[in-house]
Amino acid sequence: MKKILALTTIRSDYDLLSPLYKKLNSDRNIDLKLLVSGAHLSTTYGSSIKSIQNDGFDILCKIETLIDSDSKQSRLKTASILLQNSIDIVAQYNPDLIIYAGDREDVIMGALLGGYLEIPTVHFYGGDHVQDLHIDNPIRHATSKLSTVHMVSTEEHKRRLLKIGESDKRIHVIGSISLDKFHQHQEVSKDQIRQQFNIKSGFENYALVIFHPVSTEQTNASEYFKNILQVLEDNNINAFVSYPNTDPGNKDIINVIKNFENKTNFRFYKNLNRDKFLSLYKRANFLIGNSSSGILEAATVPIPVINVGLRQKGRTAAQNVVFCESDKESINKAIKKISKDTFKNIIKDIKNPFGDGNSAQKAYNVLKHNDFKKLLYKVEDPLEININNGIGDSDE
Repeated sequence: MKKILALTTIRSDYDLLSPLYKKLNSDRNIDLKLLVSGAHLSTTYGSSIKSIQNDGFDILCKIETLIDSDSKQSRLKTASILLQNSIDIVAQYNPDLIIYAGDREDVIMGALLGGYLEIPTVHFYGGDHVQDLHIDNPIRHATSKLSTVHMVSTEEHKRRLLKIGESDKRIHVIGSISLDKFHQHQEVSKDQIRQQFNIKSGFENYALVIFHPVSTEQTNASEYFKNILQVLEDNNINAFVSYPNTDPGNKDIINVIKNFENKTNFRFYKNLNRDKFLSLYKRANFLIGNSSSGILEAATVPIPVINVGLRQKGRTAAQNVVFCESDKESINKAIKKISKDTFKNIIKDIKNPFGDGNSAQKAYNVLKHNDFKKLLYKVEDPLEININNGIGDSDE
């Protein structure tokens, strides 16, 4: 029996891996358990642990870690609480493998747990790179250096890991698991969604707004978010609007939400179950904000995406994504651009560069059939890997 421990702290990282969790959980020879912490346990962010419980996964433990603050210190303090309070729990459970996804502060805690407790680790979604000046970028790369094995979305991401001295035999290109759910979810009717949001009429056409603060834009993030909502209202565009994540600056964004929550154009939500969210997502006229979902997932539908501000700049993106500045005029121009029939015709047959919707199966095969203990100790000299053009011995 292979024991696998998955770390999850927020709805976004859970959605990135939940299709894989389902495959692992259905295997009688795999004991999957989840360590749940952070925003999952916070009512401010919708208590998304309910989604985990509804999916029927075995929760090893719930650790209260989130400092619900708006300061730069809060994320680091939250991460330190996670590390301090999970060391003995993880050591006692002693899994064969620890898995985690993304670029938030918790993933580097997972890598440290594995490294010091001598437990192999798998980092999902490494090798990506963003030019938004956000701390998540170096955290992602640092976590990759500390992790045993990597599951990456594209060949470009693999090349980037090779450039930072990771051996070829540690890297598996599988696509993005987050795309799998678009092919597997149960569609929720429009009437059910109307009922949840108390919509009596209208909202046949709408935008989906997902906007999160970035540390380099923290002082202006609420202004940018307000600009988005104001432009939508000025253009009489209805929108479903997500609450922000836990990054510094989120309180100011929540205050903007409070100022707009009585506007008839908008419906706000903290957390939606997967089927409702994806049904809402796939029917949207366009996505606007700065969420990674616009980069990674929207091309699968496909729907147009307007990415506002610095966040996500520099990432690989399909033709459905339009990057714009954060002022009202730029946002207005972007909406006009994606609303044209010529733009819609260009994107209707695009291919998502991040995968084909079968990534969970590929990841499952790698996790099930490999002995990662053989790769636990990183004896490779990065200098030697560079001499060999970044290519090490492959075990595939």
